[in-house]
Amino acid sequence: MLTNMNRLACWLLWCGVLAAPAFAQEPTVDGFAARTYRSASGAKMPYRLFVPSHYDASRKYPLVLWLHGAGGRGADNLLQISAGNKLGSHAFTNPGVQAKDPVFVLAPQCPLGHYWTFSDAVSAGPQLDLAFEILQAIRKEFNIDSERVYVSGQSMGGAGAWAAITSHPSLFAAAVPLCAYGNTSKMKLLAGIPIWAFQGTADEVVPLERVHATISALRAAGGHPKYTEYPGVGHAVWEKAFLEPDLVPWVLAQRRTSDPE
Repeated sequence: MLTNMNRLACWLLWCGVLAAPAFAQEPTVDGFAARTYRSASGAKMPYRLFVPSHYDASRKYPLVLWLHGAGGRGADNLLQISAGNKLGSHAFTNPGVQAKDPVFVLAPQCPLGHYWTFSDAVSAGPQLDLAFEILQAIRKEFNIDSERVYVSGQSMGGAGAWAAITSHPSLFAAAVPLCAYGNTSKMKLLAGIPIWAFQGTADEVVPLERVHATISALRAAGGHPKYTEYPGVGHAVWEKAFLEPDLVPWVLAQRRTSDPE
């Protein structure tokens, strides 16, 4: 027989007052462990971390910072590596890549209503700053090769990738921004960074002319970016870009030569 307290608890649960959590954070998905970062100021950010299966602390490993698009925002610690963000987040984690060159993948999750960049879409915002803090924490926890830290992102995350290399130009060995543009006045900072950008000509979200202006400004500043433009392709350019056979090998072949941050 239920006690009065149990009856009350059941009634509250049925009414939704004591409802179960809206999501259950899966501890590991496709090799990505679920974690939560807490900054010194009290800010929190969920993130996923893919650690190579045979991690050996005596050797150095490359790391890719994956910045999801707007559809990956939330607090479930899953959307940033699933659905439309699966191709990008998993590009470096498949067994074939890991067998040749084991690489870490760090995938932080931006909360709903926020962006990696400020409204100008070209400078790092508070959420991207938190992602940098997570990156630095991972570099202290694991033996990450400071010459092989990369950043990739699509759409909102592509803008984040441009902002990441602009705000920390000496940190990244290469960048892969998709369907996004950068700050044309800051391209001298990026002239020495290997960049492979992707864009669709039929993109109705990101103006093609803004992307063209970014690439032109980078080349005028002395940079030599790779730029792939898909005729007739819309915003979901990641559906083609991450299937490019040369993309992952090209990224992992890049090395920083200057002192890292």
